[in-house]
Amino acid sequence: MSDILLQGAGVETFYGKIQALRGIDFEVHKGEITTVIGANGAGKSTLMMTICGTPRARAGSIVFDGVEISKMPTHEIVHLGIAQSPEGRRIFPRMTVFENLQMGATVDKLQHFDEDLVKVFKLFPRLEERRAQRAGTLSGGEQQMLAIGRALMARPRLLLLDEPSLGLAPIIVKLIFAAIKKLNEEEGLTVLLVEQNAFHALRLAHRAYVMVNGKITITGTGAELLNRPEVRAAYLEGGH
Repeated sequence: MSDILLQGAGVETFYGKIQALRGIDFEVHKGEITTVIGANGAGKSTLMMTICGTPRARAGSIVFDGVEISKMPTHEIVHLGIAQSPEGRRIFPRMTVFENLQMGATVDKLQHFDEDLVKVFKLFPRLEERRAQRAGTLSGGEQQMLAIGRALMARPRLLLLDEPSLGLAPIIVKLIFAAIKKLNEEEGLTVLLVEQNAFHALRLAHRAYVMVNGKITITGTGAELLNRPEVRAAYLEGGH
């Protein structure tokens, strides 16, 4: 039996006439953290959104646990067990922390709500302290915790994390990455992580891809990419 949970082959995505993904191949294996690094505008977020069906891949295939999902509507993809913490967090600002987490749990029809709430609060104690607070009044780091927590409430088999460290203070970045590592090691959660912070992402990742202008240019383990001189020069030196 294959341990590949998600596989893309020859995936092409367009915005109108502009091609954003140029025939890319990728694999996400069960129980692993896979990361995609690259500069701003490389196509990383487009990859995440294409997996979720918005925009749709114009060519190629995306297979999740044996099911072709590239032509499926987004809500059906979500029900298969893929949850996303999107770039820019996109929490519901007027709702409380608790209500945001309830929204995440609707995919699971609230069946395991209390049990999952305990898990999220254990992972991010700050959210428990703020449970009655409006989400829009949280700090950036707390909003990121909430976005991840909301995705976890859907009980995903695959968690997509799009730029979770963006705009956060270094101490909060460490906390977020420690939480991702814990979810993977203790819960066996499979994670696809898109990140500009290449150092943190590659240290965490079992498998890694470098994306440049909509193409995957380098592939290997996280450790291998950390030690590749061209990766170091492009993404790890000069403050990244």
